[in-house]
Amino acid sequence: MTNQELEYRALKILEQQPDLTQRQLSEALGVSLGKTNYVLKSLIDVGWVKLDNFQKSGNKWGYAYLLTPMGVAEKAAIALRFLKRKKQEYDDLQIEIAQLQKEVQAQQELQQETQQQQQ
Repeated sequence: MTNQELEYRALKILEQQPDLTQRQLSEALGVSLGKTNYVLKSLIDVGWVKLDNFQKSGNKWGYAYLLTPMGVAEKAAIALRFLKRKKQEYDDLQIEIAQLQKEVQAQQELQQETQQQQQ
């Protein structure tokens, strides 16, 4: 997973669940806690996410990772770039599949001709 994909997934998850702990976010992203901490710090440093305190229960404080307006805009921009790249990969894969199908068909026709000549 590229850093941009990781940033996008983190932004998407935090937008829906801003009160996740870093450990929970790490599990949701499928990366180490250290990598999650690095990504969160970079998102905060560039101004896409802000850290906010809130009271979880009677005497415990937690944090919420809130997307800033700039973070929401960047999430949309990353999604667009991701979509374009995936569409290109899909188009390339369709071309490769078509070529492989032609090769398989040509090989099958050759085998049929060989079998007919042997009979």
